[in-house]
Amino acid sequence: MDATDLAYAGAAEQARLIRDGEVTSREVVAATLDRIERLQPTLNAFRIVFAERALAEADQADARRASGQDRPLLGVPVAIKDDTDIAGETTAWGTAANDVVKRTDSDVVARLREAGAVLIGKTNVPELTIFPFTETLRFGATRNPWNTDYTTGGSSGGSGAAVAAGLCGVALGSDGGGSIRIPAGFNGIFGIKPQRDRISLGPDHHDGWCGLSVYGPLARSVADAAVFLDATAGSVPEGGFAAALATDAGPLRIALSVKPPPPLGPSVKLHDDQRHALESTAALLRDLGHTVIEREVDYPVAAFFTFSARYLSGINNDLVTLDRPDRVDRRTKGMARLGSLIPAAVLARARAAEPAIAARINTIFDEADVVLMPGASGPPFEIGELHGRGALWSLNASGLRVPWHPIWNVIGQPAASVPAGFDANGLPLSAQLCGRPGDEVTLLRLSAQLEAARPWATRRPPVDAPAVTAVA
Repeated sequence: MDATDLAYAGAAEQARLIRDGEVTSREVVAATLDRIERLQPTLNAFRIVFAERALAEADQADARRASGQDRPLLGVPVAIKDDTDIAGETTAWGTAANDVVKRTDSDVVARLREAGAVLIGKTNVPELTIFPFTETLRFGATRNPWNTDYTTGGSSGGSGAAVAAGLCGVALGSDGGGSIRIPAGFNGIFGIKPQRDRISLGPDHHDGWCGLSVYGPLARSVADAAVFLDATAGSVPEGGFAAALATDAGPLRIALSVKPPPPLGPSVKLHDDQRHALESTAALLRDLGHTVIEREVDYPVAAFFTFSARYLSGINNDLVTLDRPDRVDRRTKGMARLGSLIPAAVLARARAAEPAIAARINTIFDEADVVLMPGASGPPFEIGELHGRGALWSLNASGLRVPWHPIWNVIGQPAASVPAGFDANGLPLSAQLCGRPGDEVTLLRLSAQLEAARPWATRRPPVDAPAVTAVA
């Protein structure tokens, strides 16, 4: 197989090729490292690359296969978001304020190792993973492989760029307010935020952002994401997520909901390209035999306030754990300061409100099995568009661009981003599929149906062309 095709094959196919002896892990990892070496100066997807170590791990994987071992991700190159601990490495978190070497792997990294994954490197994030654009003073801007004038979204922006450009088989992301789904949508790949507690945040981050955050995959295909979930989840459905894809979804009742959650609603403008992406996805679902009805989610205003209290408090909590908090940039300090103003009693009430909020939102599932809603309201931010802006300005701009994502973190339920074409600037469009508590399987099956009808994994960004914009 051609080296470029091999790098773009995705985790599930790379694992199969290695398992069947058609290629070696060393060949897959070497092809991936060659692409990283060539494209990293342009995309800046990685904070650090483990080139020598990855090749050594690939040789170990090949030895395991030769001895008859079989693991779900044996020999597959996996990128790790740089908010996650790897033993022997710093977790930079997009800042110059963290320089302590970690002694142990995060639980999710340990599970990936057990599954046979080759850790290829750590991907860039915005400082403290706060915003939906990946630009930092310390590590620079991560650029979108479809159009390098734009960001990749965030906070899993480096992971999104790496998957989209064939720089890993699959990537770990985390999502506290859309941080898997946003870069998945902006990079034309698949991303799923699993049910809260599906994947361990331990040993050190069990209550990330006061319960908002989860780990999950950014992937070229739904099958890649399912294999990742099987390898990392603490509990899986009978037979596993990947096996569940053998059963088709539907016919399902799908609620098409466009109204943004309050109080942002009147200020949010859904751009024409994004609206067309949503409507075309709804039309395709109808063609696939599903019933699509227009029903708006009943968002309580309290949902906005509980998210804001937990999000801002979580940022402040993260800041005080840093080795050198004085080194963070002015905007990050401003965000943490907002969190410090939230009394413990207010945060406690915000968290206690979650069951009532979830019950009200979940009334939509009396009439539907899945909710279809927009991805972003518009394209990713241009590189530098928010450079120098303060905390409140950046917070408001971000909220208006991605208003539909955080609610599913508030109630902890699964939600996925599926590709839905391209806009006039060549940037990917997306739609979200949101599900009942614990029902990732339905979202995966429905997403796989969409992928089969409207394939996206074979699409490759133009970043491989000779003339591309270099990172400043």
